[in-house]
Amino acid sequence: MLIQCTRKLLDEMKTTPDTFDNEEPIFSWHANMIRVNGRKTVVLMNDSNRYVIVLYGLKASDFKRLDDIIIQAIRETLQEEHIRDEVIAHYIGHAKEVTYTKTKDRSAVAKLNWACDSVFFYQNLIQNGAIIQSDMSTRISRLRVGGVSNNRILPNQTLYQDLESLVGQPIFGCKAAVLKVTMDLERHSVWRRIAVPVNSRFSRLHRVLQAAFGWRDYHLHEFYIYGSEKHDNREYINHPGYHREGYRLRVCVVDSEEAFDYGEDVPMVHEADAMLSDYIPAPMKYTYDFGDNWQHYIEVESVIGDYDKNYPVCLAGEGNAPPEDVGGEYGYAEFLAIMADKKHPEHDQMAAWAASQGYKDFNIEQVNRAIRYNY
Repeated sequence: MLIQCTRKLLDEMKTTPDTFDNEEPIFSWHANMIRVNGRKTVVLMNDSNRYVIVLYGLKASDFKRLDDIIIQAIRETLQEEHIRDEVIAHYIGHAKEVTYTKTKDRSAVAKLNWACDSVFFYQNLIQNGAIIQSDMSTRISRLRVGGVSNNRILPNQTLYQDLESLVGQPIFGCKAAVLKVTMDLERHSVWRRIAVPVNSRFSRLHRVLQAAFGWRDYHLHEFYIYGSEKHDNREYINHPGYHREGYRLRVCVVDSEEAFDYGEDVPMVHEADAMLSDYIPAPMKYTYDFGDNWQHYIEVESVIGDYDKNYPVCLAGEGNAPPEDVGGEYGYAEFLAIMADKKHPEHDQMAAWAASQGYKDFNIEQVNRAIRYNY
């Protein structure tokens, strides 16, 4: 494994660069050190496919064991891509020991600088307390890069091609849960059936649901996980975690560190630390926008043993989700009435507003494009 370092990174490592530079591009990476939120951050970019891996919050002791951290980061990030364990083992085993040299040329450094700029753009995805930022890495590596349009590439797709050529077999394989996600609406049927890899973090499941229902991630959200037992105590009906079937609340999965300051009466976990596989087949609920209070009940219908994709797929669905900031279910009913009456004095204004919110009829092909892009 060849790591071609900027002078800044070499100085931080307090190491003399090796002269060896004869390595296949798929096993070669360029690396730089930047500061994000005042924390030392190492950005690696693969020479063959421009895939990016981010290490955050490194301390002096971490630079002394950077070899091990880089290998583990590659392993965890490829696992986040749902690549088969044997493919990951083949890549890491073939790469052998880590060697550090100087950067190759100005062109490679320019590409690396673009990757570093992308880290600043996606810093809201940083998982505090973790060195290996696999979620951020996968998101940055889905950005199209290159020169003119016909030469631009998607690093993640190019990585997949490189790995398939390396091992000569399909590289994806995981379990997937088939989820039926139904909005809790009195007068309308709005639901989606989605196959999701079970080793997906809830932070990624959130992005899937945003894409599936046409939301724009303007507001806070949280997940509730339930046990199989039920209770008859109706005093919980006004609790935000209340389940309409009476299941007892087990865990609240939250989207921000600030949520832990409110001292909820149920255990809480951050969505970046929780995997879907930790809880399925438990009943779940997803609440988006605590003002309009859109609640989505999640039922695990089945589990696919050998899912051959590394992204979720919407299998079926019905109905249009309400537009953002429509005013809850009452506001949605008023919105639909105005939209249905072309003679209503507010119809044209409401239609223009709806278009600005991205409100449109459910289209499964468009939904799947949005899911794959945002996952």
